[in-house]
Amino acid sequence: MDHISLSAISKASPVPRHCAIAMIAASEIAGHSQLESFKSGMLQSRAILIVLSRMLMSTSAARKFISRRIRYLLSNPTPPTTSVRSTGAVAVLGSAPRSHKLVGLNANYRIISVNASQLALQSWGVDATDITLMGYSEIEGTNTSAVEARRVLGGKRTGSLYVLAWRCGRERLEADIKAFGYDFEEAHIVDRRQRIALLHKETGCQNLELDTETKCLNGIIAALFALYNGAAAVILSGINPHSAGHVYNRVNLARLHVRSGAEMLERLVRLGYPVYTADPQVSEDIGLPLWQGIGQVNAASEQE
Repeated sequence: MDHISLSAISKASPVPRHCAIAMIAASEIAGHSQLESFKSGMLQSRAILIVLSRMLMSTSAARKFISRRIRYLLSNPTPPTTSVRSTGAVAVLGSAPRSHKLVGLNANYRIISVNASQLALQSWGVDATDITLMGYSEIEGTNTSAVEARRVLGGKRTGSLYVLAWRCGRERLEADIKAFGYDFEEAHIVDRRQRIALLHKETGCQNLELDTETKCLNGIIAALFALYNGAAAVILSGINPHSAGHVYNRVNLARLHVRSGAEMLERLVRLGYPVYTADPQVSEDIGLPLWQGIGQVNAASEQE
């Protein structure tokens, strides 16, 4: 019903004033009722759309899970390996802003760096790493973290480079790395299924990496990689799931995979793996034993 004014009613017919007021009130009530009915219908439609959206998202997630699981099982992948197995202590250096040099570090330790964490080795008196694990986004990414990673790696070198989830072929990979001046003796591409196989083999968890939050930290992948390839002890430094930022930039970007990273480190402790940390804060927060030197490994071996 259209809105009716008092002057319009008076001009149309000699209606008593109190009757005109009643007619206006009735008009307002009818209009309000129609408006409320319209709003109610809109709310119901919105609720239906939300339910349908959630159903579609759930269906999409289910399809993604089934597809990845089938491909993983059919391909039967094996975890990545090194040409020379590690039988002693292995330091895994992550890119958290704070890291500590390992107690007793010497030439007998092998060092694995993650992304551009190699920058921190300058204060350790170490020139190059034995192995570097690098995410594909560090190679061609355009965000600040990736650009800075390439900048600080220019002129540095490693023994074996393992690039995670790279899909653009070896020729393009080697050309891109050469472009920012990072030197290596050999390069390997580790696909998603190999990462899944590594995590599954060492922890019993089959993480299909369906979303960012559940994906495993590259630093923890590096630790599992060292364990799988024979390390007697793995000592983490600069790997803290609760930290923000990176040692090679000042942007203070939030760290991804926080919850899954902390849970996986706690799981490694429960499983009894020889995994330690050189960072006191991580030891306190996560429960990893603080590294005191190779004597810890010898003492643990004698107890067994």
